[in-house]
Amino acid sequence: MNTSYSKDAAKVLSRLDVPTKHRIRAAIHGIPQGDIKKLRGSTNLCRLRVGIWRILFMHEDDGVFIADIVPRGDAYK
Repeated sequence: MNTSYSKDAAKVLSRLDVPTKHRIRAAIHGIPQGDIKKLRGSTNLCRLRVGIWRILFMHEDDGVFIADIVPRGDAYK
């Protein structure tokens, strides 16, 4: 599966501590498994829950596009 990141998602991922970064990358590579739900109000945006972090992503023809990685409180605003 091909995974591409938005500029914002790549920036957040690069600033995280190493254990959190590994947990998030493992969860992304494990898609479609995990705590995934479609977001209301959006046709193709989903969220993946990893601890206090939320990974907002879209399924594409050839893989997954990671739109953003945000803390739980900021994900639903």
